Amino acid sequence: MAASKPVEPQSGTGLPRWQLALLVGTPIVLGVGAVYLWNRSRTKERRGKGSGERKTPEGSASPVQGQDGAARAGREQEDMSPLDRAQAAKNKGNKYFKAGKYENAIQCYTEAIALCPTEQKADLSTFYQNRAAAYEQQMKWTEVVQDCSQAVELNPRYVKALFRRAKALEKLDNKKECLEDVTAVCILEAFQNQQSMLLADKVLKQLGKEKAKDKYKNREPMMPSPQFIKSYFSSFTDDIISQPLQKGEKKDEDKDKEGEAAEVTESSGYLKAKQYMEEENYDKIISECTKEIESGGRYTAEALLLRATFYLLIGNATAAQPDLDRVINMHDANVKLRANALIKRGSMYMQQQQPLLSTQDFNMAADIDTGNPDVYHHRGQLKILLDQVDEAVGDFDECILLRPDSALAQAQKCFALYRQAYTGNNPSQVQTAMDGFEDVIRRFPKCAEGYALYAQALTDQQQFGKADEMYDKCIELEPDNATTYVHKGLLQLQWKQDLDLGLELISKAIEIDNKCDFAYETMGTIEVQRGNLDKAIEMFNKAINLAKSEMEMAHLYSLCDAAYAQTEVARKYGLKPPTL
Repeated sequence: MAASKPVEPQSGTGLPRWQLALLVGTPIVLGVGAVYLWNRSRTKERRGKGSGERKTPEGSASPVQGQDGAARAGREQEDMSPLDRAQAAKNKGNKYFKAGKYENAIQCYTEAIALCPTEQKADLSTFYQNRAAAYEQQMKWTEVVQDCSQAVELNPRYVKALFRRAKALEKLDNKKECLEDVTAVCILEAFQNQQSMLLADKVLKQLGKEKAKDKYKNREPMMPSPQFIKSYFSSFTDDIISQPLQKGEKKDEDKDKEGEAAEVTESSGYLKAKQYMEEENYDKIISECTKEIESGGRYTAEALLLRATFYLLIGNATAAQPDLDRVINMHDANVKLRANALIKRGSMYMQQQQPLLSTQDFNMAADIDTGNPDVYHHRGQLKILLDQVDEAVGDFDECILLRPDSALAQAQKCFALYRQAYTGNNPSQVQTAMDGFEDVIRRFPKCAEGYALYAQALTDQQQFGKADEMYDKCIELEPDNATTYVHKGLLQLQWKQDLDLGLELISKAIEIDNKCDFAYETMGTIEVQRGNLDKAIEMFNKAINLAKSEMEMAHLYSLCDAAYAQTEVARKYGLKPPTL
């Protein structure tokens, strides 16, 4: 796939792009969307307590009474206090509830509410919560919300009522308030109940997808940084459009400078676009390619592919796809162009979470251009994402066979083997993979990607000092690559718990590349853990505006919504999760 950053499977345990986890001492960040803290040391202790359903009402149910018992109970009630009578009505309601007679239970809970003295807030809140449980069984979600709200007003930290209201709000499609309630529950339960955390994650994903769909459709396209663009094109080695201009293609004045014979060449929008690429004047490339395409010039196929590539780079997949489709269907075009278009369309489909279409495109590319190493390299990365490691290794081997000097493929193969050994808990194979990394950086000392992937593996193995050295090598080779500074900053947090140095390095990443969404996302995640929720939301919003795909934007909205929910919970209930 066309990507400049290391690609990891969804289940990986390093620092994957889509599921960033900050290992800062004991607390970590959870899951795809939920920016919550999880105390791992307590998880094992309370695992048996974490999945209980909250269905039944509170309080004991009275035994079934005969006629004599009912008469005796009636005489006793005359001597009971209002609270005792309310409790008796509640217990009778519980009996009906457990028998599945919810309407009768509601009548009893209503009686309990009417009898209960208003100053008995704890008891009164229980009665409302129990009636809400009965309404829940009848799927009367509005009534559930109303009764739970009464219960929470009387007892603001009432977990059962908050969670029941959250579930009802979800049924009413009120995701924002549902998220606030379930966030409060997660904090009150110290993130130990799987049921509430799953609901939080589910709602965050839904909110993220909804917001991203709307925002991404109307977003302003944005050219990424020159470093990102160069890294992207460096992942292709058999790509006509990324090759430098040939001598016969250059403008006359450029040839004179080189001491070559001046030669008049035709006016071509595509050749101008290629010249702008060499000058890193990327903003003019799409318009020049359009001129070539509209004039029906000799480089129409190349111009379509180059324009589609830059549409993808600015995050406009909708505009890119028709151009890619045209190139793929040009059966008289250079097969290298068609294969490259298939690779890029396949990568686009993967970003859109359409793995079957993606796989079809990569397989077609391999069929029409069997000797193209780029096909196997990028398909290997796709297989890693799909957790098909054996097939990924086979593709990397094929790429290496076709192009033995492909350092990227060598490094990605090592990483795939390492991931397989690490997740399979095979120490001997882990060591073999680590030795493979050493061989890669020895044979390809100028490949920054090799050092970066090795650093991630070293971090997994808690060899933090050596990982730090590898990141320093990356920075030496690519001082303008902001992503490396972010990873090095994260390492400082995990290794030394050095928050100041970690933030300094991530700030340096933003200084180098103010379009590095990964840096803003990471900064936001750290600010959540520090308790600086407003700052976190600001960082997440900056990352959202830079997102390169709808899927990535949905993930970032999930992070932002989780942080916002925590600000609301703190404001309403004075609840905050533990911070760094």
